[in-house]
Amino acid sequence: MKTNEIRGKSRQEILDEIDASRRELLNIQFQWLTGETRNPAQRKRIRRNIARLETIHREMALGINYPSQVEGVGK
Repeated sequence: MKTNEIRGKSRQEILDEIDASRRELLNIQFQWLTGETRNPAQRKRIRRNIARLETIHREMALGINYPSQVEGVGK
């Protein structure tokens, strides 16, 4: 998911997405341990997505990077 897509969501939607991604990562980790999958790129992609979601959620909480600042409005 791209950052612009994430910034267009509400805080609750971001929290829901974080929760869903964490559950997906847990499932992938169980599959990894049982030998069902050996695709490390999947785990990496999910971990990065979680970090991206958490970073943008934190920015929203601090009031950083509102859409008007990101698009260059008000310069």
